[in-house]
Amino acid sequence: MASKNDELMSFGEHLDVLRKMLFRVIGLTLVMAVGVFCMKDQVFAWLLAPHNSSFCTFQAIETVCRWIGVDFQFEPFNVTIISTELSAQFMTHLSTSVYLGLLLASPYVVYELFAFIAPALYEREKRVARVAVVVVYVLFFLGVLMSYFVLFPISFRFLATYQVSGMIQNTITLDSYISTFTTLTFMMGLVFQLPVVTYFGGRLGIVSRSLLKHYRRHAIIVIVVIAAFITPPDVFTLILVALPMYLLYEVSIWLVKDTN
Repeated sequence: MASKNDELMSFGEHLDVLRKMLFRVIGLTLVMAVGVFCMKDQVFAWLLAPHNSSFCTFQAIETVCRWIGVDFQFEPFNVTIISTELSAQFMTHLSTSVYLGLLLASPYVVYELFAFIAPALYEREKRVARVAVVVVYVLFFLGVLMSYFVLFPISFRFLATYQVSGMIQNTITLDSYISTFTTLTFMMGLVFQLPVVTYFGGRLGIVSRSLLKHYRRHAIIVIVVIAAFITPPDVFTLILVALPMYLLYEVSIWLVKDTN
């Protein structure tokens, strides 16, 4: 029979364990951040890759169109990215290194958090927590990949090349580029958590399979509104975002048990 850890720690002992855990987490994050900082050329080549028409996503779309017999090609574009403040490039390099360092260290961070709370869980709760952590990570990184390869490059191309007049030349600041990239990527990572949220909502009795099926049409409208909010006013990009969101909703219906 599963039972919780019989050893009870004092409040001071818990604080000591927490302090050591935070030191390990911060230490690994700093090591990762320093590693990213030292790989400046490779990291920013990856981050800045979507800013012109040679990016792999545009090439892949053109290749698929040729396969299906459609004569389609993106107009070549190369947006100029500038820095307008003396310390902007260094501060962007530093902050980006910290963000990516934390992202790379995040599996270990979650492991440490799980190890900290695990003694208070029953064996069955531990198994559920392990599966939940893995699923959350997989979905989050799928959202990150979706943003990097689909949402951000197409959004950037539309917004960075849009002109109200030919007399106005678009030049994008580095800070604007990186902040838009991180915001969209983080939001897509959160959006892809829909099945996890729905699953636990079902476990708590908040939602059921029949309820999700009943409000499917309403959900489609909400998904389109959310997709329109996080994408530029471009129907093609909206569809590219709304479609996986709807598929996640269908997966959520399959995951949730019916209360009847």
